[in-house]
Amino acid sequence: MQKLVFIFLFFIFSFSVKAQDAFSEIVETEKKHFQHLHKSILGGAANNENLTYQRLELKVDPNVKYISGKITTYFIPASVSNFIEFDLSDSLTVDSVVYHNVSLSFSHVSEIIHTNFPSAISALQTDSIAVYYRGVPTGSGFGSFAQGVHNANAPQVPPNNAPVMWTLSEPYGAKDWWPCKQNLSDKIDSIDIIVTAPDSFKVASNGLMVEEIINGNSKTTQWKHRYSIAAYLVCFAVTNYATFNHYIPFNGDTLLMSVYAYPEHLADAQSHIPDYTACMQLYDTLFGAYPFYGEKYGIAEFGWGGGMEHQTITFQTDFGFELTAHELAHHWFGDKLTCSTWNDIWLNEGFATYLTGLCYEHIAPMWWERYKSLKRGAALAEPHGSVWCDDTTSVSRIFNSHLSYAKGAMVLHSLRFVLGDAVFYQALKNYLSDVNLAYSFVSTPDLQKHFEAESEKDLSQFFSDWIYGKGFPTYQITWSQSFENVITATVNQTQSDPSVSFFEMPLPLLIKSGNRDTTIIIEHHFSGETFSFPISFLADSLIFDPHQFIIWDTATITRLPAYDFSFFVYPNPVKGELQLRIESLQGGKAEVKIYNAIGQIVISITQEFTSGRNTIQLDVKNILAGAYRINMTALGKKLTSSFVKTN
Repeated sequence: MQKLVFIFLFFIFSFSVKAQDAFSEIVETEKKHFQHLHKSILGGAANNENLTYQRLELKVDPNVKYISGKITTYFIPASVSNFIEFDLSDSLTVDSVVYHNVSLSFSHVSEIIHTNFPSAISALQTDSIAVYYRGVPTGSGFGSFAQGVHNANAPQVPPNNAPVMWTLSEPYGAKDWWPCKQNLSDKIDSIDIIVTAPDSFKVASNGLMVEEIINGNSKTTQWKHRYSIAAYLVCFAVTNYATFNHYIPFNGDTLLMSVYAYPEHLADAQSHIPDYTACMQLYDTLFGAYPFYGEKYGIAEFGWGGGMEHQTITFQTDFGFELTAHELAHHWFGDKLTCSTWNDIWLNEGFATYLTGLCYEHIAPMWWERYKSLKRGAALAEPHGSVWCDDTTSVSRIFNSHLSYAKGAMVLHSLRFVLGDAVFYQALKNYLSDVNLAYSFVSTPDLQKHFEAESEKDLSQFFSDWIYGKGFPTYQITWSQSFENVITATVNQTQSDPSVSFFEMPLPLLIKSGNRDTTIIIEHHFSGETFSFPISFLADSLIFDPHQFIIWDTATITRLPAYDFSFFVYPNPVKGELQLRIESLQGGKAEVKIYNAIGQIVISITQEFTSGRNTIQLDVKNILAGAYRINMTALGKKLTSSFVKTN
């Protein structure tokens, strides 16, 4: 789930989004939803049943904050059962609980409906029960059940101030508007949602629309959803929606996409069709078919900032690229596979954040490096925090944008670097298709198991350091290059938090000289480790992790003299001024001669230098374009280099 707040505009094809604003607002939305509902963590209805089916028959009017309904539940007890319980806010009134056409006595205390059966129900026996209820749902502007208006600032588009009603239940808000089991241990196998509202309104909900039936001034809309679903992902929204369908092509087939927009925003919703299509097709390629391919993907506009990944029907405050990419990603990571505890919220939010980045990488690559820089920077804001949520009593900790979102995303990027693309993506496909996990609940060890199986590597240390451990490393690198062009580098590491004694990681080093470069990846096993490797040219610089594969704070890079003397030439090619850098343990005199391609001396100088680092500047703007050789004699050594002069 998400919310829209940092400042830079992305203009990508038809994309017009405030990417960092979108990310921050996404996070803040989820924090607020959780804060309103967090008191439910410590309690909840007993869970001895497998819920095989629930039918929600609801009656609402967007003009009035009120709901009445009948919830029929089919269930299979795991063991002999004498009672059943449901979660429901005390602000709602239970009129009756009906079992086999008989009203049973019940209690509704501390947000739990408790009903005893007339006699015990055998284990593994399918049965059903219905709860009739009504009232004004709790919930504020933070969600769960909201009623308001839209179009307030667009009087030219009638009707002005149209009423709207929507639900948003993550993580514990479902009980605010319907009797349910809002745990993270049992998904409902299938649902029907039947909503009766005034006939001037349209209803958006999970799954496929079965029918709309007009009865006088009211209209009943039935939706069916035949995939397992967590209670917090069940939803509906009602207003004067303008709707359209779009069919996303896949390998000769198509997927139905239904969009429910406020009439004043219909044109904007339609303008983003290329975004919907590109993101969906990318995820299909990288992770396998859209998990709810047999039904639809929908977006319904609603009246509170950000978005919510309701299964098959995302509720969004707008149709921007980043918000759409994030919420759509949740259908693989969050809906098909749902975190089994809020400790593992990163399995939902870290993945959705990273998949948004993948949309930039593949669809709009000009923003990919900027995305990684922003997320790495966000992760560095928490030097003493772990990706795994170690305090589920804290709203800010669960929905911490630096840890659950940004660091979670960048840890996935680091793991991709460690394993390689082929292994990384295949492991995720295996994880998503695991019959023991698909359409159910998952934990971090489930993910680790699939990465280890596909890579044939023990990733215990990686997960211990980067998921459960806290903080990140800082690097100090010294390097030099010998006359034989051998690079010697010593790498030291410090950690921001004592929970990790050392982050053992492969480190990419970019070695450059003018327009020549090579990348070396070293396996760093301990602080102070020294590496040596030959290259084919005289280097002028070393750049640490240039493509941001890993999370690190700073990297201090110091070049040392090779043995007792070294020099290199830059820039190369050169247009006006050539610089010779001399590094030496002692001072002396350098004789420099520059030869053209036919062996003629075009520049000859003698210059003294001191111990340490020296720079000799040569004006070459008046020599002809072409290739040149430099001979230097100093301290009894003769050295040669070359450069190219351009006009």
